[in-house]
Amino acid sequence: MRLQSFGVFRAFSTFGMLAISGFVLAQSSGNFTARLSWVPISLAQQKLVAGEGSATATLARARLTINGTFVGLPEAATIARLHYGAATGARGPAIAELEVTHATDGAIAGEVQLDREQRAALLAGQLYIQLYAERGVPPDDAVLRGWLLRDTTSASAGRRNER
Repeated sequence: MRLQSFGVFRAFSTFGMLAISGFVLAQSSGNFTARLSWVPISLAQQKLVAGEGSATATLARARLTINGTFVGLPEAATIARLHYGAATGARGPAIAELEVTHATDGAIAGEVQLDREQRAALLAGQLYIQLYAERGVPPDDAVLRGWLLRDTTSASAGRRNER
């Protein structure tokens, strides 16, 4: 009888571990989108900002792959960075450099290895892309910014196709 109880315990514990690992893997992947729009400006800074863009990002375990485009900048892009804000909409420090086309229209791309804290921040909507130009809003010449948020459109489109 004791041996049989151990087998039941082992089966339940194995099932529990599988369920937990499945949850962790589900939280370690996903698709995200960002709409790149003007950084906050004053009325006097209107001529320093123009353009728009978008980006997508895919999280696979700890690797975040980012691809995006932008158009209509007032001056050529110089730098693109991934930042970590204190909350969605709040600014924060840069955590990675991204590749960027040095032009007024172009592309952003990069792969970033995220640590646990950064991955949790991504899932909470705290990571954002910021684009800088030869001339932008002082003090750092930023022109466009967009928060990476979970892409809910692809999940809902998949559910519609199942019907």
